[in-house]
Order: sequence, then structure tokens, then C-alpha cells
Amino acid sequence: MARSKLSKQLSQAEIERFLVAAEALHKSIVKPLISHHCDHYRSTRILHEALLKAV
Repeated sequence: MARSKLSKQLSQAEIERFLVAAEALHKSIVKPLISHHCDHYRSTRILHEALLKAV
């Protein structure tokens, strides 16, 4: 099986797709309207911070 050479840089279209996907993920995490005192809220904030660092 032949290996394909990986590109060294993302194309503009790939960057745009990545940003659209990152924005959708961001909105799916911060959109739920739950109480700030709820454990679920704190969990989503922790997840959101981890994802921001990863991106």
C-alpha cells in the first residue's frame, strides 16, 4: 500500500472548514442554558477550556 506525502500546510479551504467545525463545537458547548451553580455547567466549562487550549 503506497503512502501519500502529507502536506506541510493546510489549504485555505481546509482552514475554513476547520474554523466552521470549531465554531459549531463551541456553540454546542456554550449554547445550553443551564444554571451556573449546576455541576453540568461546571463540567461544560472545563470541557470548553480544554478544547480551546487544544484548538
